[in-house]
Amino acid sequence: MASRWRRRRVCELRAEGMAQMVALRDISGSGARLDTRHPPALGAQVELRHPHAGSIIARVSEIGEGEIRISFDRQEGSVAFALGAIAADMTRD
Repeated sequence: MASRWRRRRVCELRAEGMAQMVALRDISGSGARLDTRHPPALGAQVELRHPHAGSIIARVSEIGEGEIRISFDRQEGSVAFALGAIAADMTRD
């Protein structure tokens, strides 16, 4: 995939029966990096909801200080979601 689009788009992350607002820092067809104060457990299944690209199911693959990395299934749907998020963020304020 082409270079990753970097912007702090506010999205909703749903995991373990809870929802929180997160900042989307980085996205590609294989996953995303999110800023969060309350990371779900490593390996947890999550749903990322982008205000314009829709939603996608992923797994928490890394946890860092104030951020997590989630991994997508690398199928057509995950590439379409990433491209939708990138395109929406490039054309909207």
